[in-house]
Amino acid sequence: MKLRSISTTVAAVLLAVLSMYPANGQHANRTLVPTETRIAVGNTSLYGRTMGSGRPVIILHGGPDFDHDYLVPDMDRLGDAFRLIYYDQRGRGRSAENVRPQDVTLVSDIEDLDKVREHFRFERAILLGHSWGAVLALEYALRHPTRVSQLILMNPAPASTSDVAVMRKAYLAKLGADMDRQRELVASAAYQAGDPDAVTARYQIHFKPALKRPSDYERLMTRMSAGFAKQGKEGIVKARAVEDQLMRDTWQMAGYDLIPKLRNLRVPTLVITGDHDFIPVEIAEHIAEAIPKARLVVIKDCGHFAFLECPKETRHALNAFFQKPK
Repeated sequence: MKLRSISTTVAAVLLAVLSMYPANGQHANRTLVPTETRIAVGNTSLYGRTMGSGRPVIILHGGPDFDHDYLVPDMDRLGDAFRLIYYDQRGRGRSAENVRPQDVTLVSDIEDLDKVREHFRFERAILLGHSWGAVLALEYALRHPTRVSQLILMNPAPASTSDVAVMRKAYLAKLGADMDRQRELVASAAYQAGDPDAVTARYQIHFKPALKRPSDYERLMTRMSAGFAKQGKEGIVKARAVEDQLMRDTWQMAGYDLIPKLRNLRVPTLVITGDHDFIPVEIAEHIAEAIPKARLVVIKDCGHFAFLECPKETRHALNAFFQKPK
């Protein structure tokens, strides 16, 4: 495991703007127009969105009660170098039709990811998981290591109950008195009913310590507020119930711990985090230290949304990772 700290220098910026698969002219404009698809799973289907050209990357959103919308358009910047494949996980976003929350489990999420891989006819896939999506990526890779070519874990959530405790302690310290206000909001009738305004107000508190710069925080919250309004009360409540089930399958399980298993994972892995992430850097370190072929990049002056807050440094880290001989 190699540790690098990226600062905003002239050299870094120049390197960051380089892509591995440069595109130009009419071809670039065509490939950067997103296309939509539906992927059959069980008695429903998953919403998919693809754009770009180059190495195909399946992107796993966080939450786990969110959908992929918070990732765009900032993650789309990578479309000039990669073919980006987003999808809304089952029971969330535009993948919620005919879905009962009790039928969505960690196992079904892993099976759905495999269906996405098969749909696009990848023998092996590059997985990029953000936050909770990194946990899903690890769970999949541990079960199907021969179906994963590379892992990109961006601002990863904890991979063990002990690190969940570390995260919660740091989170409470960062929120301070705002935690009482957040508890009041979560207990309110409006929040429990999935009212988009109440949900937005809660996440304004939740994500306040997660980003380094106020301008990035405002941009994120504007996007999330629009997403909650589009999702509506029914969609919010359903996604929240799915999240509860996934928590029971992972962080709430006694002794949940992927770290020992990761020591046997031979998939080349890039772990990206920010030094101002509200998830402590040591959690990303524990994951990177466990995976034999992992590289850890800690981006300076960056929070929990590296793709949004620090796009140049994130691009530089990805370029360096894919240029490194396997």
